[in-house]
Amino acid sequence: MLVTLNEVLPAAQKGHYAVGLFNTVNLEMAKGVLAAAEELRSPVIIGTAEILLPYSELEELAYFLAPMAKKASVPVVLHYDHGLTEKRIHEAMDLGFSSVMYDCSTLDFDGNCKAVAELVKEAHARGVSVEAELGHVGANETSAESAAADDSIYTEPEEAKRFWEATGADALAVAIGTAHGAYKSKPRLDFDRLETIAGMVGAPLVLHGGSGLTDEDFRMTIQKGIAKVNIFTDINCAAANAAHDCWAEGKGLTDLMPEISNAVKQATIKKMKVFGSAGQA
Repeated sequence: MLVTLNEVLPAAQKGHYAVGLFNTVNLEMAKGVLAAAEELRSPVIIGTAEILLPYSELEELAYFLAPMAKKASVPVVLHYDHGLTEKRIHEAMDLGFSSVMYDCSTLDFDGNCKAVAELVKEAHARGVSVEAELGHVGANETSAESAAADDSIYTEPEEAKRFWEATGADALAVAIGTAHGAYKSKPRLDFDRLETIAGMVGAPLVLHGGSGLTDEDFRMTIQKGIAKVNIFTDINCAAANAAHDCWAEGKGLTDLMPEISNAVKQATIKKMKVFGSAGQA
């Protein structure tokens, strides 16, 4: 069933588990993620991000993701992640995405607040949930040591409280030391900062840059207040590895497709069990 973040994240926040967002840029990935959710009876979030649109356009994805979400017997949020432009965010809502993220994290505090608050008002009128980001979850162009030394990229608890109260965002992504993509060195996560933010902000908190963290890292972030975890690199690599490992001379794409979906399914199952979302649908 197609739902918004508001139908799955408050329960996760209260129950101390997390719901995974697994970005699904083609049909095989979507089949794998949804098969995992059905098997484990787990709520799930699927979708894409603006940075991934060169590989699969929004309109193409919406044609199969929206019907698959509606048909599922578990709650499925169709989420447009890291929306950078209002044009693309409006397109996602027009195409049936039930949730959007407006990433204005590179703006100053007031600019971020104003832009997100305006979108929240519009999206809520259309029955769409909104995620925002405060602080900056970057790419892995710097070492963990240098990133940890730059406090400016971290989410400040007092600012997080003011931001949530000013915008009415349904979920808030916080920067606590994670980064997008495959880690070049072990991340240093600020669990104390996360716990403080969770005690001050009512909205469910989101962890970006989840691929590559240890199971213990995930469990600790969820214990400290994370209710949504974003995953792409792990399932993206699982799909590529399956295509590589299962290919042999004479095999065609149709031979590889079920193997790719199954690899994504198994990688998703592992994450859902760590997140504690199994059996929560």
